Amino acid sequence: MHRPLALCALLVCGAALAAPLPTYELTLQDGHFNPAQLKVPAGQRFKIVLKNIGQGPAEFESTPLRVEKVLSPGVTTFVVIHPLKPGAYPFFDEFNSQLPEGSILAE
Repeated sequence: MHRPLALCALLVCGAALAAPLPTYELTLQDGHFNPAQLKVPAGQRFKIVLKNIGQGPAEFESTPLRVEKVLSPGVTTFVVIHPLKPGAYPFFDEFNSQLPEGSILAE
C-alpha cells in the first residue's frame, strides 16, 4: 500500500473508532429512576449519563450487565454498556431496594 493511502486508511479507521457513542440520560432521585425504562438498539455499545438529583446517595446496579456505580447527591457520571442481545436487563438502587427496579430494553 502506498504511504498516502495507508495514512488515509488509518485516518478513516480512527475517525470511525472515535465516533460518539449513543448517549442516554438517567436521573436517580431517592430510589426512583427517570425514565424507568431505557430503550436502546440491540448489538450496539452505548453510554448512560447518570445524575443523582436526590438528597442521599444512589446506586445504579445491574447484575446481568455487571455494572455498579455509586453516586453522592448532586453527582453526574456515566457508564458505557457493551452491545446487548435483544431483551430486558434490570437495574436497581441498592440504597432503596424496596422500590421498583428500572430496566434497559434492547430491541
